[in-house]
Amino acid sequence: QVQLVESGGSLVHAGESLRLSCTISGNIFSRSTVAWYRRQAPGMLRDMVALVTSGGTPNYADYVKGRFTISRDNAKNTVYLQMDGLKPEDTGRYYCTVVGFTVWGQGTQVTVSS
Repeated sequence: QVQLVESGGSLVHAGESLRLSCTISGNIFSRSTVAWYRRQAPGMLRDMVALVTSGGTPNYADYVKGRFTISRDNAKNTVYLQMDGLKPEDTGRYYCTVVGFTVWGQGTQVTVSS
């Protein structure tokens, strides 16, 4: 059974940085593509922020390119999202998921004040 736990969210000011972590239990991590999604407000759909393939290749939404960096540590079953140059519009609840699995963690809240 796949379980995901996100952490690292906080309230920060515009221009500051955060690093989110997503730890995934189960035996699939090393061969999985993992993605971060964001829900900007309750009731809104989640949109993809970034993903990283099993081989470490990243892919980013246009609005975070150059500011966010996704990485993975297979020894720790963990995927990270380094968020630099945060903007108020980055505010939302961030979730990670294993691509191809319909399972989500509880998310971690990121709030960026202007």
